[in-house]
Amino acid sequence: AADTAPASPAPTPQSFGKTRGGTPVQIYTLTNRNGCEARITNYGGIVVSLKVPDRNGHLDDVVLGHDDLAGYEAHPSPYFGAMIGRYGNRIAQGRFALDGRDYQLALNDAPNTLHGGKQGFDKRLWDAREITTPDGPALELTYTSPDGEEGYPGKLGVKATYTLTNNDELRLAFEATTDKPTVVNLTNHSYFDLHGPASKGDILDHEATLFASKFIPVDRTSIPLGELRPVAGTPFDFTKPTKIGARLGDPYEQLHLGPGGYDHTFVLDGYDPKTAATAAPFLAARVHDPASGRTLELWTSEPGVQFYTGNFLDGTFSGKKGNVYKKHAAFCLEPQHYPDSPNHPEWPSVILRPGETYRSTFFYRFTAQ
Repeated sequence: AADTAPASPAPTPQSFGKTRGGTPVQIYTLTNRNGCEARITNYGGIVVSLKVPDRNGHLDDVVLGHDDLAGYEAHPSPYFGAMIGRYGNRIAQGRFALDGRDYQLALNDAPNTLHGGKQGFDKRLWDAREITTPDGPALELTYTSPDGEEGYPGKLGVKATYTLTNNDELRLAFEATTDKPTVVNLTNHSYFDLHGPASKGDILDHEATLFASKFIPVDRTSIPLGELRPVAGTPFDFTKPTKIGARLGDPYEQLHLGPGGYDHTFVLDGYDPKTAATAAPFLAARVHDPASGRTLELWTSEPGVQFYTGNFLDGTFSGKKGNVYKKHAAFCLEPQHYPDSPNHPEWPSVILRPGETYRSTFFYRFTAQ
């Protein structure tokens, strides 16, 4: 039978306060046919809240964040829910060469550049347009990053479309064009706790499956060592469902850099460089919370996913409804190209040239049983 259910309404804007500089900021509520709800602000393209059902149909907010704009403007930011660009993850010493020219980026994660620099896309105001689509309500955000912003070459025009589909997916579709050769690696930095707000404080009992037979080991400043290391026989083997906290105590060196935990790019088996430009998203990761019955799947067309277990959350981050976020309070699955790729020509390219269009589509799908 034809699907004759009414289309979900377009997102509705409300005030989310003003920036420190006095600019008004909006927040948009997307609600799909099943009652799932995403709230997204045009400050940094941040996913402020995401409500999905547990096995009993009870809706809970499953992402970390702040109740107000001031929380997101505070420094240093853990990038809760944020749009990340121009370059997600780290670039060694903020340096790279392109077409024989050297570029020096702003350093904001000594001695490296992280997540686009001191004022990345997560701290920019985006133009917003509400859309109704056959798949569900959507929000289109656009931003033009001027030539030289944070040290990156080229004027970059970016469009990010967030859709809350009627299949209970939060879908993100990125497009970008440039007027000079540049590097681009966009992602989203949502922190997930599938328990919801009644969380016992960490996600160590969530069961993760990562469809990746290799990962990228890093040095003490989180810069890749250059190898793609097999996960077999290491605590990085999530090819079968494994509790996130099961092996955090293992003496394996890569687990004990900085505050300790997972903060690594996994090399996705589903990525094929020959068809990457036109490939549909494939299943990259699945995380299940036995307590609530919620399962999150990440589908992406990117070559890697950064799996991060909230290692730097230290109890100083006060979040929504007075929650204090401690170490391992959430996990992130950030689909992206590999960190420091501009300095590794042997890895999938992050170079965007005039006349080309950067495209990346991924979605988080939620079910419960």
